[in-house]
Amino acid sequence: MAQNGARGPRCIALVGPFQSGKTTLLEAILARTGAIPRQGTVESGNTVGDASKEARHHKMSTELTVASTTFMGDSYTFLDCPGSIEFIHDMRAALPGVDAAVVVCELDEKKTPQLQLILRELEDQKIPHFLFVNKIDKSGSLADQSVHDALAMLQPASRCKLLARQLLTFSDDIVTGFVDLALERAFVYKEHAPSEVIELKGDALEREKTARFTMLETLADHDDELMEQLLEDIQPPRDKVFDDLAKELRDTQVCPVLFGVATRTNGVLRLLKALRHEAPGVAETARRLGVSPGRDAVALVLKTFHTGHGGKLSVARVLSGQAGDGTTFNTPDRDAGRVSGVFKQLGQQTEKRGPAQAGETVGFGKLDHARTGDTLSAGKQAHPAIATATPYPPVLANAVSAKDRKDDVKLGTAFAKLTEEDPSIVVVHNSDIHEVVMWGQGEMHLRVAAERLGDRYGVPITAHAPTVGYRETIRKPITQRGRHKKQSGGHGQFGDVVLEIKPLPRGSGFKFEDRITGGVVPRNYIPSVEEGVVDALKHGPLGFPTVDLHVALVDGSYHTVDSSDMAFRTAGRVAIVEGLPQCQPVLLEPIYQVEIVCPTDATAKMNAILSGRRGQILGFDTREGWPGWDTVRALMAEAEIGDLIIEVRSATAGVGSFTFKFDHMAELTGRTADQIVAARRAAE
Repeated sequence: MAQNGARGPRCIALVGPFQSGKTTLLEAILARTGAIPRQGTVESGNTVGDASKEARHHKMSTELTVASTTFMGDSYTFLDCPGSIEFIHDMRAALPGVDAAVVVCELDEKKTPQLQLILRELEDQKIPHFLFVNKIDKSGSLADQSVHDALAMLQPASRCKLLARQLLTFSDDIVTGFVDLALERAFVYKEHAPSEVIELKGDALEREKTARFTMLETLADHDDELMEQLLEDIQPPRDKVFDDLAKELRDTQVCPVLFGVATRTNGVLRLLKALRHEAPGVAETARRLGVSPGRDAVALVLKTFHTGHGGKLSVARVLSGQAGDGTTFNTPDRDAGRVSGVFKQLGQQTEKRGPAQAGETVGFGKLDHARTGDTLSAGKQAHPAIATATPYPPVLANAVSAKDRKDDVKLGTAFAKLTEEDPSIVVVHNSDIHEVVMWGQGEMHLRVAAERLGDRYGVPITAHAPTVGYRETIRKPITQRGRHKKQSGGHGQFGDVVLEIKPLPRGSGFKFEDRITGGVVPRNYIPSVEEGVVDALKHGPLGFPTVDLHVALVDGSYHTVDSSDMAFRTAGRVAIVEGLPQCQPVLLEPIYQVEIVCPTDATAKMNAILSGRRGQILGFDTREGWPGWDTVRALMAEAEIGDLIIEVRSATAGVGSFTFKFDHMAELTGRTADQIVAARRAAE
């Protein structure tokens, strides 16, 4: 049997659809390997994973959990990754540094699109992966061909060939154990205990031979020697089978499928042994990432935490060399800082330890300038960046502010930490309207972010829908005089201008023209007139900034003593304020191009949702490279996009998403426009 003693410490990601049992599987692994005394449950709120206040409250994974343990003398770090699409960035950022992933799933056809999202990410990043079919005790009545049926159900989600590693055994349609097709041994499940080996005979033996031959045929698709042995009816040596399993897993030519029940630890020991014998090690992972062996320390930052007691912690996989307390790291574009402490993690528990060797996954303390996704180098010459996980475009936003105004400065610091921990959150400061907008991946994502700001960083916030970028313009040209005259003893104030105001084509913005002749307005005051015009355009007669118009200064008068920059600025503003209401002002709303991706069976629902939100559907196509998915395109008002993602996710079992970009401004009239203008005036 292939051994992996030289493969070094392993890093394994636990990934899969939302609520498939990843955190429970992590708990079972930690209990089975002796890292914890007993297995907790998600329902009881006593698991190593999902230990944050937000995760406990919502009973879901909201961020990566890191837990190290040992099994049969080998070191492992397991990364329990969130399954919800709203928190999936933690998984995407961590995957490049892992040796393999275990995809935890259920025999539930409704979750196939969720599974496809996860598998596509693994396939695109060329991460070797196993499928662990969980909760087989809750899959209903199982027939003899259940493994074949399970693979047939799951295969559409995977571009990689699914390979059954086990054959299930039954008693009265209840799964009692399995046959390992590589080992050719039968096992009976024992709850919270290792499975017991039993004799393989009779009908079970015949079924095992058939299933094993099918497994070997699949492996032989990528091994000519094995194919020849099968054609000549020669049984390949067991070591040869395990070598092929390891090679084809590493090359992502197959995805081995195992079965179990994480709550009872059924199948967990067999999964651990498959990882031990077949999963690649750090040398293969470093080669995949282009890191040469034997050089100075190189590490990849998988996740950033800001702990309440220890400050910033950068979770990193060491890919070569050794790094310890005092190691100075750099990246291709900056110094990352000096390590202050190396830590082993078991969920939220950290333990200081010695230097980290190649293959180990540790927490580096206080690397102030390191970010998630960074390639860290200890050598004089920085190693080129080896991985970047660009967050999905944000789809939902809240305008936020500190509940207590004295926390405004503190909120800025909290935002910096929040976005370091979760780069899929984007904070935008809109200085024009003095609004801070926090963008995220969905309703729950923003809710959890708000909870973290309050609970973790001590800055409670208030949130509301962001301001829509309405504008207004004019339809009719006019000529308007603006005069400012004031006498209050001593020098007075005098400014007099005549402006021609006319509309411009949509998207032209604002243009100012000086057409003064004969010096009726001195040259030095003309910039002040323009400033006054610009000031007035910030708040038009409907209550919004005015755009797409041309203003020409054509006439005016001045006083040699009383005229000033301020007087002419005021005169320009007066002319605009008095003139615009006569220009037939009209409301403009931003229109965006929206592109929704969704499973094909939800396309009709997407069309209905878009139509109900004043969307103009442009068409739809099959999503390239995604069997069973469509892309729907439409033009849509910004006001209707606000909470669109909530409906999209609801109609697609949580997997639909969209991107959008500004297209144009369009006139809005009628009752909707009247309501918007009335609401604006009421708020002033």
